[in-house]
Amino acid sequence: MPESTVILDATAIQRALARVAHEIAERNENGAEVVLVGIPAGGVPLAQRIGSALSDIWKHPVPIGNLDVSMHRDDLDRRAAPKIHPTVMPFDVTGKTVVLVDDVLFSGRTIRAAMDALNDFGRPKKIQLAVLVDRGHRELPIKADFVGKNVPTAPEEKIHVRIGEKDEVTLERK
Repeated sequence: MPESTVILDATAIQRALARVAHEIAERNENGAEVVLVGIPAGGVPLAQRIGSALSDIWKHPVPIGNLDVSMHRDDLDRRAAPKIHPTVMPFDVTGKTVVLVDDVLFSGRTIRAAMDALNDFGRPKKIQLAVLVDRGHRELPIKADFVGKNVPTAPEEKIHVRIGEKDEVTLERK
């Protein structure tokens, strides 16, 4: 029977996202050039929350999109039919600083797929990465620019992020 431990409750998630938003604002002086792009499913609600916090900081709305990476993954031949999410990019990414937002950074393969997919929408000036949880175990040379919490894990452990009615992040050990 798997054992599950809460590593971030709703208050800790809110605090982590506020910190990430402030770090994004500090690193990007020209907020008008910044757009947020959430990776479904977990990164989309996080991008919306970070975008709201950035709007309060910068005193103007921050464009938010979401980018399906399913068809850009390098493991398509090993998976059942991919679950396709709609891509919504209501802005041109060319010349912008794109902050990719995801819930958990693990192997780095989803982020590589996101960068490939992003190229279909233009050529950003810069791409940055914000994640709620970085659990290590990279298979590609990808590092997050903004991290809510670093959680060292064993490869067989799982991180579950729930955002919605009950916000929490749990670590599942087998």
